[in-house]
Amino acid sequence: MELIPNHKIELLSPCGDYERLALALQYGADAVYLGGNAFTMRAAPKNFSDEELANGVALAHAAGKKVYLTVNVYAHSASLKYLPDFLAKARDIGVDAFIIADLGILKIAKEVAPDVDIHISTQAGVTNYESARFYYDLGAKRIVPARELSLEEIAQIRAKTEKDLEIECFVHGAMCMSVSGRCLLSSFMVGRDANLGMCAQPCRWQFDMTDITRAGIKYPVMEDQYGTYFMNSRDMCMIEHIPALIAAGIDSFKIEGRAKSAYYTAVVTNAYRQALDGFYQNPSTDYLPAPWILEEMEKVSHREYSTGFYFRHPDKDGNTDYNGGYINTWDVVAFVSEANGEVLTLSQRNKFNPGDTLEIVQPHRQPVSFSSNTLFDENMKPIESANHAMMTVKIKTDRIFEPGSIVRKKSK
Repeated sequence: MELIPNHKIELLSPCGDYERLALALQYGADAVYLGGNAFTMRAAPKNFSDEELANGVALAHAAGKKVYLTVNVYAHSASLKYLPDFLAKARDIGVDAFIIADLGILKIAKEVAPDVDIHISTQAGVTNYESARFYYDLGAKRIVPARELSLEEIAQIRAKTEKDLEIECFVHGAMCMSVSGRCLLSSFMVGRDANLGMCAQPCRWQFDMTDITRAGIKYPVMEDQYGTYFMNSRDMCMIEHIPALIAAGIDSFKIEGRAKSAYYTAVVTNAYRQALDGFYQNPSTDYLPAPWILEEMEKVSHREYSTGFYFRHPDKDGNTDYNGGYINTWDVVAFVSEANGEVLTLSQRNKFNPGDTLEIVQPHRQPVSFSSNTLFDENMKPIESANHAMMTVKIKTDRIFEPGSIVRKKSK
């Protein structure tokens, strides 16, 4: 593959609600993916009503960007009667593609909305070029291969498929311990079907082993001071490997996280946007993003990072996070509402105090660190702290920040 492809690599960001959609677009996404009020693999996030979807599509299209709708459950027969109307509404709203795993849903989508692009979800488990060709012949414009593939295997698929078949791959975020996410563990343990978007993530729970002949006595499966999280996969982070991703023939870099926070969406999108733009400005096989971009990966909530299956098959230590929970070193304290060169107006999200060292994350720019000895309320009266949710806080400064910039503080 050429070092610089003859087309722009797409940056695809997750959106669990309208706020995250707007931030993803503002912070540099070329496209977003989201779920409607049914047939989506993420039932926990708020997702989008028809009205919200219409507003989101309008906002994206006005910016020259795209919206992909997840219709990626494995549907049971009883739900199929609702599908044509659901797809027709999305078609009329103007979504750019359906993300689909189920062949029955694919068939109905082609009948109801033949002009809407079809993207084959990672849930379909495409692991070879013949599967990719099969879906292409059925009308797919894009495939999202199984996450268990190496970059070498992705390059083989690229070399042996039609050139207009696009390849989208996850580059950042949580990974599932099951093959392409097709898992029955949640259904078995708590009655929540992962293949219908209701996964309770029991693979990330802490487990002990009990001998039934010795009631009440538990044995850790692996001895560790934190307990045993033997199915708890690390998160993926490929921001240091952009040349290798491009060389494999990947057309779209996908960030995982429709259930993640608005802050996560903005920061990770911004980092990958700057990393991609930096590569195009200085293309080389050994390109690395600027240090501040790499540091942003540590400033969002995450598990220990890995490169997944891309370079080698991960062994038990290479891809298991024994600590169980997330690493979270920074807290969002406010969003920028206005900055006129004299006063910075903020909408509070978490408590902060005069004298705190804060950082402002700006779209398309490096974060800025600052502090203020005095905070003011909306009437410019000094206050002792910003301690009320959604309160207006003002700070005197001559700096200009874009509305939607995020103010954060290092966690104690």
